[in-house]
Amino acid sequence: MTRTIAILGRPNVGKSTLFNRLVGRRQALVHDEPGVTRDRIEGEARLFDLAFKVVDTAGLEVGLEGALSERLVEKSLKGLDEADAGVFLIDARAGVTALDRTIADLLRKRGKPVVLAANKCEGRAAEAEAAGAWGLGLGEPVWLSAEHGLGLDELAERLRPYVGAGEEEEAGEGDEGEPETLRLAIVGRPNVGKSSLVNRLLREERQLTGPEPGLTRDAVRLPWRWRGRPVELVDTAGLRRKARIDQRLERISASASVRAIREAHVVLLLVDATQPLEKQDLAIAGLALDEGRALVLAANKWDLVEDQKETRDEILFRMKHKLSQLKDLPFVPFSVLTGRGLERLLPAVAQAFERWSTRVPTSRLNRWLGDALAKNPPPMAQNRRIKIRYATQAATRPPTIALFANKPEADIPDSYKRYLLSSFVETFGLQGVPLRLRFRHGENPYAKD
Repeated sequence: MTRTIAILGRPNVGKSTLFNRLVGRRQALVHDEPGVTRDRIEGEARLFDLAFKVVDTAGLEVGLEGALSERLVEKSLKGLDEADAGVFLIDARAGVTALDRTIADLLRKRGKPVVLAANKCEGRAAEAEAAGAWGLGLGEPVWLSAEHGLGLDELAERLRPYVGAGEEEEAGEGDEGEPETLRLAIVGRPNVGKSSLVNRLLREERQLTGPEPGLTRDAVRLPWRWRGRPVELVDTAGLRRKARIDQRLERISASASVRAIREAHVVLLLVDATQPLEKQDLAIAGLALDEGRALVLAANKWDLVEDQKETRDEILFRMKHKLSQLKDLPFVPFSVLTGRGLERLLPAVAQAFERWSTRVPTSRLNRWLGDALAKNPPPMAQNRRIKIRYATQAATRPPTIALFANKPEADIPDSYKRYLLSSFVETFGLQGVPLRLRFRHGENPYAKD
């Protein structure tokens, strides 16, 4: 069983920098502004011969008034409660603060082992400032620099008793019959209920939610299982129009959301049913299709819609005419608050994933091509009839079909390309999947001499 280590501390002491150092990539957002991390972010850490799960938590601002601050503290402490041990990070340059002492008292009462680490120890002056760390009552501090990778060997030795021997071998073991993990990115405008949906699926208050817009700032990856299948849920920051983004932190958050779309198998576009399909929703859908991701459209707050049939027809009409390259997009209306309609969501996602991964045998492809050409022969180009001789599937995810023709792709009318795409979708039941047609100029390379 993989052990878990939680990183805690007040804001801006370098928790996310240490987290990224341990997981070996820039997974958590790092910014000079305090309080960037709000949700718990998990990753698989490697520290020399140790392998464990590491959790980045929100900065602990104990004693501040306000519902948001209280929720952040509660989420962070829950991260420690669910871990095997914690790393309490302080800023060596600033020295031990009154807030550090308050947090240390709080952590001692949780009953979990905690390793004290003084970050940003790039020089002797910093070590002198952090000398008061001994007085926190958490034992000898580890002196390190997460940014420069200094002191990690000592941190590994201090964590070894809590991570346990042999965890690296256990982490590498896997069930050969385990199906592939389905990566599902949940995207949409701010305040449409993305984090609430994640909490409802996980059946726990895992993600920070509330009436405040923009609570989620990072792309938070959460492992889950649905009907025995591993699923990685990715909760993302709300995407606004570029013209409205005027802060660097929001631009970084938006970049993380876009990256989550690119790395996903299926993109779940969540819209507010009371404000259905605004221009930004269509822009997000277009981005997912440009990246070749399978797309599912879902409408939250369906319980607040008075005329559900009219709203459904309006959403599907706008999607059909604004994203004409995608036919019969899967649409699932539901209410996160009541749970009604949610039972249809994951089956729609799984079906979209299977269609997106479809590989059609070459023999079936060419039978389809022959039928399509017979029903609607290609037009003339430069006084010569376009001849399409052969088809083969060049790739999956998304399905990409290579067609060998006697004319370059530029000479083939877009209307005829749309006809072939529509025929392909209907023949093989690939509604809602972004498809690619690639025309190659030349003879059939598979034909016998």
